[in-house]
Amino acid sequence: MASRVLVSLRVKVGPERAFEAFTREIADWWKPNGLFELTQEDTGALAFEPRQGGRLTMALANGELFEVGRIKVWEPPLRLVLSWRTERFAPDQSTEVRVSFEPVGEETRVTVEHLGWDAIPRKHAARHGFPLDVFQLRLAEWWQELLRSFSARS
Repeated sequence: MASRVLVSLRVKVGPERAFEAFTREIADWWKPNGLFELTQEDTGALAFEPRQGGRLTMALANGELFEVGRIKVWEPPLRLVLSWRTERFAPDQSTEVRVSFEPVGEETRVTVEHLGWDAIPRKHAARHGFPLDVFQLRLAEWWQELLRSFSARS
């Protein structure tokens, strides 16, 4: 996983609250994006199963759950690592999201790293034919928007 998107934002709460808001309240701050759809419906609520080995799922309107990823590391309140995929990925394709919660005085620096897009072919529907650098720039902009939404809720 050589490629990565890295975005960071400070929130005005401690790591415990930041981790809780990021994981337990993701359905409240997550915003779909037409360019980075998880599923073709992409209107469902996201939820974490709060444990290592748990899943990040999207509840779809038809009652089904789409598994976005599996939690590889669950270390509240400091770190979360999970696999990440869209429904258009082949079974052997995934990327990885790493989220850290670093105390900075009375605030917390929340950092998201999204790795592995270099393993997803440029012609893949999830990449929209973009060169890797352009795709990653757009992805970074989306994660920045998500972190701003998260910050407003934490």
